[in-house]
Amino acid sequence: MGISGCNGFDFEEEMNQLSSYRLFPLAALFLGVLVLVGLAQTIRFRIDLTEEKRYSLHPSTLKLLEGIDRPLHVDILLTGEDLPGGMRRLQKSIEETVRTFNAYSAEPITVSYFDPLEVTDSLKEDFIYTLADYGIRPTNLFVNQATGQQEQLIFPGILVSDDTYETGALILKGERGMSAEQTLNASIENLEFELAQAIQKLLYPQKSALAMIIGHGELAEDDGFGMVEALTGRYEVFKVPLEQAKKVEDLSSFAAIFSLGADTTYSERELFLLDQYVMGGGNLIVASEGTSLDLGQLAGEGTLAMPLENSLDRLLYRYGIRVNKDLIQDLNFGVIPVMGGNFGNQEQLVPLPWPYYFQAGRMYPHPITKGLDQVSFRYTSSLDTVKADGVRKTPLLFSSERSRIVPLPHLISLGAFQEPPLESEFGLQYLPLAYLLEGEFTSLFKNRFVPQEFAGTPLKNSGNGKVIVLGDASLFQSQLNPSNQEPLPLGEDPLAQTTYANKQFLENLVQYLTDPEGIIATRTKVLQIRPLDKLKVAEEKSMWQLINVGAPVLFLVLMGGVIGLLRVKRFSRRA
Repeated sequence: MGISGCNGFDFEEEMNQLSSYRLFPLAALFLGVLVLVGLAQTIRFRIDLTEEKRYSLHPSTLKLLEGIDRPLHVDILLTGEDLPGGMRRLQKSIEETVRTFNAYSAEPITVSYFDPLEVTDSLKEDFIYTLADYGIRPTNLFVNQATGQQEQLIFPGILVSDDTYETGALILKGERGMSAEQTLNASIENLEFELAQAIQKLLYPQKSALAMIIGHGELAEDDGFGMVEALTGRYEVFKVPLEQAKKVEDLSSFAAIFSLGADTTYSERELFLLDQYVMGGGNLIVASEGTSLDLGQLAGEGTLAMPLENSLDRLLYRYGIRVNKDLIQDLNFGVIPVMGGNFGNQEQLVPLPWPYYFQAGRMYPHPITKGLDQVSFRYTSSLDTVKADGVRKTPLLFSSERSRIVPLPHLISLGAFQEPPLESEFGLQYLPLAYLLEGEFTSLFKNRFVPQEFAGTPLKNSGNGKVIVLGDASLFQSQLNPSNQEPLPLGEDPLAQTTYANKQFLENLVQYLTDPEGIIATRTKVLQIRPLDKLKVAEEKSMWQLINVGAPVLFLVLMGGVIGLLRVKRFSRRA
């Protein structure tokens, strides 16, 4: 029996309406959650609201991830307690990048942290050598702890593995001279490329063929060891004498052709083969100095550096570049080993400052060179561009702001630099050391007679290959170990006891030439550094702390009060 008042108020009916009123929103919320969960299982999407598209992936990376056919696992080697804020940011960025990859991958990509220093002592040394083979070398880091500043060894890299194979990549990379913040930012920009490249190397081990031309004095220093060692695992490198090529098609199977340090003349038929290879869309890399010198005569009175005449100059000139007959000296120089007498029965090598050996640390922001560390040059000639319609010329590497050009002929002797060179004599800056040529090239043999051997071959008057010209013939050749005269890994300097980025430059160069729209294109990503104004932070710190802590609490109190007043008002009317 219902209870009713004198004004017809039915309490039971009112309570039922009130219960329905309260339950309806809860039911609607529950139903909405179920719908969203269902949609999340069938529709997957991500929205990147950052200005520089920090969490977006390049189309080439998405294509790679869509083709993954088995589960992968990523071990993050950057671990350790009390890492500085910058390293923690890099660590978090690696994990976020892996999870972003997993969101788009056809198969799961899992991630975990692994500390190489926790490997058992019997296996630790072998494991660290394995990491070094992947390019992951330990870095000493100084961290602040309660007991003072402590030195900590870190491995800023990743391992990518499936059920059978494993590969790795170094993550912490940057140009020499960058601040710590810039290096970290460059490393974070490069994360997508490094992770995608490691996955590609693991899943698709097929190898493209590259050719190194021999027969003209090329590769005299290391017989090609530096290139072969640097490119092993990704490419097959063949030594090719051009005189054995009978037709242009004999070269078309090579993804790129290298001419490194030719010191004798190329014949007309050989120039024709290279020219038509480029016209057919091929990739040609020429490392050539405009200088001929006998390094064995440096001691004593020295050796006379003379201009080197090479028929390749004609080909390069038509393509829009000239290798000058000179040498570059730079104050960002290295050293040359000089015999300094004997100590007992042992010959002593003394390092002598040598401006002909220098390091290039200024890079053009191109996928080949962006974020690259210093590259070592030795006996380098300057480069000039000349008119070539349809060809786009991009300088990739530059000398320092304290350089000079020495015209030839020029006497080079060890005694000339027993005293430090005068800085006032080095007034040139940022001389181009390497050029990338792209676009539509005009054949050297257009409107000219072709070699008799190819008289019946259709001539391509133009084409869209790519050409890279370097003023240093030894850029991709290894230095020799002074103790046993064996070639060292590319870029390793035994006297400076450091490793330059010649190997990475070579790898990026080949990868760009063979697949310019592939994952190498991800190196164009730019993340802005937005540092806080330290003075403004100091002045307004307390105000913003109060706003961030107090404003949310005040907002909740106000909203609670408003909701309470509305409820009182509504129920007082019904009463």
